[in-house]
Amino acid sequence: MSTHNITTQKVNFKVFRFNADVDYLPYYETYTMEVTSEEVVLDILNRIKWDLDGSFSYRRSCRHGICGACAINLNGRATLACKENMNDMIELFGNEITLEPQSIKRAVKDMIIDKADFWQKHDAIKPYLISDVDEHPEHEHIVSPEEAEELNEADLCIQCGACHYACPVVQINDEFFGPAAFAKAYRFEADVRDDAHTERLLELHKEGQGLWDCVKCFECAEACPKDVNPIDKITKLHQMLFREGVATSNVATRHAVGFKNSIAKHGMLDEGTLVLYSEGPSIIKHIPVALQMFRKGKIVLPWNMPKSDNLDEIQKLVKSSSTAKF
Repeated sequence: MSTHNITTQKVNFKVFRFNADVDYLPYYETYTMEVTSEEVVLDILNRIKWDLDGSFSYRRSCRHGICGACAINLNGRATLACKENMNDMIELFGNEITLEPQSIKRAVKDMIIDKADFWQKHDAIKPYLISDVDEHPEHEHIVSPEEAEELNEADLCIQCGACHYACPVVQINDEFFGPAAFAKAYRFEADVRDDAHTERLLELHKEGQGLWDCVKCFECAEACPKDVNPIDKITKLHQMLFREGVATSNVATRHAVGFKNSIAKHGMLDEGTLVLYSEGPSIIKHIPVALQMFRKGKIVLPWNMPKSDNLDEIQKLVKSSSTAKF
């Protein structure tokens, strides 16, 4: 018999409601419920549907935190409903909880969204092995354990879309491929049997939809139920762009090069020089912001730029960790 005490708390749930077949605009319904210390967010979704409103709709499947089907937003935070304990959520956000779909503009029925764009972007990066192989091979194409390790568990992605809709860039840029597509692209870019490395990287290099529009917010890594860590794959793809000679000179690539050079030179980031290096003459448009940053001490004049006390150690780290030619 369990000896621990089950506690309860009263919580107000502000729940997003929308039915694309009948509603012109979405609205929010408020439900006040007693929540126990043993419940997870999915239990709340179930109780709303089973006890309060049978028309409420959402996706759910495994209830074990591994399929990503029940992903929603809780107070703006990407949340796997079957994994998050309500006590933890109340501790973070208090007793006023807002439940919304992963993407409001893609909502079809309450928490259910249309994932068509996810699959379109998934398909666009050629998520399959491209290789000119003999139709009747005499032996297997052996992949060594070391070569298989290079996939870095990217093949664990289950295409649930949780990271895709947690990405803030996806929400504002309809062209952006998104973290799931990048993780899948890396899975084949890292495969020694694939012959389309350059072809795929050229697509990933395009501005607006490609790798350079990632803002490195790490939301995708937080949302992934399989710990694929898409941001790690995006970083490796950036390195591949340089290593394979695909990267061309643009604002994004110059920013990457300038960032590395600044750390190697000073041991810290020279933000003013970085913007000048990245954008060239067009830096003039940033002058008002630069003046505000200067007044706040965020940037200094080039001749006053300090150097880290551990510059020698930092330069050794930069040299040892640079695997791509900039």
